Amino acid sequence: MSHDHHDERPQLTPEQIAAALNPPGGRNGGDLVVETLQGLGATTVFGLPGQHALGMFDALRRSSLSYVGLRVENNAGFAADAYGRITGEVAPLLLSTGPGALTSLAALQEAAAASAPVLAISSQIPTAGLGGGRHGYLHELRDQKASFRDIVKSVHTIRTASQIPSAIAAAWESALSAPHGPVWIEIPQDVLLAETTLPVVTAMDATPPVLHPRPELTAVAAHLLSKAERPAIIAGGGVVRSDASGKLLALAEKLDAPVVTTFGGKGAFPWEHPLSLQSWLEDRHTTDFLESADVLLVIGSGLGELSSNYHTFAPRGRVIQIEADAGKLESNHPALGIHADAREALADLLDAVDRREDPSAPDRVRRVIEAVRDRIAGQELTLEQRLIASVRQALPDTSPSFWDMTILAYWAWSAFDARHPNTMHSAQGAGGLGYGFPAALGAAAADRTKPVLAVSGDGGAMYSIAELATARQYDLPVTWLIVDDGGYGILREYMTGAFGEATATELSRPDFVALAGSFGVPAVLTTPESLADDLAKSFAEPGPSVVVLPALLRMFEPTHL
Repeated sequence: MSHDHHDERPQLTPEQIAAALNPPGGRNGGDLVVETLQGLGATTVFGLPGQHALGMFDALRRSSLSYVGLRVENNAGFAADAYGRITGEVAPLLLSTGPGALTSLAALQEAAAASAPVLAISSQIPTAGLGGGRHGYLHELRDQKASFRDIVKSVHTIRTASQIPSAIAAAWESALSAPHGPVWIEIPQDVLLAETTLPVVTAMDATPPVLHPRPELTAVAAHLLSKAERPAIIAGGGVVRSDASGKLLALAEKLDAPVVTTFGGKGAFPWEHPLSLQSWLEDRHTTDFLESADVLLVIGSGLGELSSNYHTFAPRGRVIQIEADAGKLESNHPALGIHADAREALADLLDAVDRREDPSAPDRVRRVIEAVRDRIAGQELTLEQRLIASVRQALPDTSPSFWDMTILAYWAWSAFDARHPNTMHSAQGAGGLGYGFPAALGAAAADRTKPVLAVSGDGGAMYSIAELATARQYDLPVTWLIVDDGGYGILREYMTGAFGEATATELSRPDFVALAGSFGVPAVLTTPESLADDLAKSFAEPGPSVVVLPALLRMFEPTHL
């Protein structure tokens, strides 16, 4: 096979050659950053300026990039994470050195856990200070990238202007290689500020390689599934990210195999389908059903804590695990591990399996769903079920929702019907507080044509109150539902259950309606009875709004203890 692609490379026209020989004046390293981002196809960037990063931010003025500035770096990271999840495109995140960079760490951990393609570009102290000597520069760290190396997919330090385009392209490709994830670039202040005579960066190519399954593994998996008596499928976030839900549906129907979606895989399979076990992964009835499968196909999930009923799940049949993150293959259960992108693997399996018919499958699925329903019904949790139903009733089918770590979200993981793939997102990857509202702002920046829902508790809401200013400044169509139970509700429940009483969970909090009003964001105090109507009104109005629901919610009883 010839590797000489020379003829395929774009040839410059005489005009382009002339432009390259006479680049416009007044450009610096920051311009090379934004020109490269534009050349790679970026349209929107998130961030927060800082002294060392000003060269990069000044260059935005000379670019066509749309900038969304948040008030806290971690929130800017959450916004970029959501933008990456919703679009499947790289979300650039521009940060300053030291404290500004470090403040984004928790958001980058969530992006890594949830496989969101975030490209963090941070400034650095001047080049003379790099290398660990103690020079006393403002924001100086002995080794800034060391703080990020354990979290992101790749780190890139730039020392000269000519390195900028290549390093950003390499990081871009890294972020978009399966599985997606965050990457880190740092550029010294003097490199960003120094004038450059390099030509303007034009189109860049950073297309990642496609991760195909090995054909001999597909053949074995297809044989196992075709001959199975009781096959079942667990579909994770990888199915959503690779846009493979249509192929999943076709495979499930060809095999008559019941499908459960993980909390990260919400929407990957139609909720009301006769083969849908929905998402009741924290229920023993579901766990028992999956354990009884003689062949279990796990696609795009590592079967971590939340997807395995807190590691109580012990499959008795053969497991086939398709996973783009090689480190997750067989990390929790022995399996036929297939390192591949979910979409590619499902396409190959669909061709290779024989049709098998099992008229009993829908009945077996229905019995599990009914058993789960009966178990929940015995716990008198009508308020919680009513609230989930009200949110579903009010939220347009194609509108995305972003859920913070709060009791209503834990209900939604199991009980909410995400009617389309890639519409329901939460911070269940890393499990940090404060995700819901800034993430919803990032999604709204990606697509302003539909309203976006954010759901937080009062504790999580306090992490992102500052972003009410961002919502107003950019007039983003986000409705923020704040469930106010006077503290950290789930921690209160955990502590009371474990120790008989709760400590450090009760919180003083503001009048959220008045507070939102002070930002110029319309807000309403609602009740469980009026929640559906108040949400629907908020979604129908342009721009941001807040709906505050005072309510004390309880979780359904766990089955893993």
